[in-house]
Amino acid sequence: MQGLQYRWGAAETKCWVVLQLRNLAKRFESSAKVVEQLVAENAVLIFSVTSCCMCDVIKRLLCSLGVNSVVCELNEVEEGLSGDICWALASMVGCGGGGEKMLVVAVALPIVFVGRKFLGGLDRHMVVHISRELVPRLKETGALCL
Repeated sequence: MQGLQYRWGAAETKCWVVLQLRNLAKRFESSAKVVEQLVAENAVLIFSVTSCCMCDVIKRLLCSLGVNSVVCELNEVEEGLSGDICWALASMVGCGGGGEKMLVVAVALPIVFVGRKFLGGLDRHMVVHISRELVPRLKETGALCL
């Protein structure tokens, strides 16, 4: 996506790229469009916050498998856009309300998309990983070349 800035996370291993979302509200009609575009353009996309241990676990799990994920750290998104992105994510993954914005949007992080599909959070990833289904999915999407 044009205009996005990227920086490396996990400097010691350079395993994932952190999106720097700046001035996106001006380029897109809505945060939902931003999220849809990010999901469409990335084989593995993680919505996270830097202070969440479960988010860190999923980033390190994918890193240990050799996947270069793209990470959107919601606590580093410009003010005002983070809540809109959370609303868009809640609507996409099925935990948002009807058509109106709720006063509080509760989104369980991390939210992970693999191959343009919502796979789930950490619990779902661990189930898929332990059942040996994660690596084949990653290979299918081109996120893992083994």
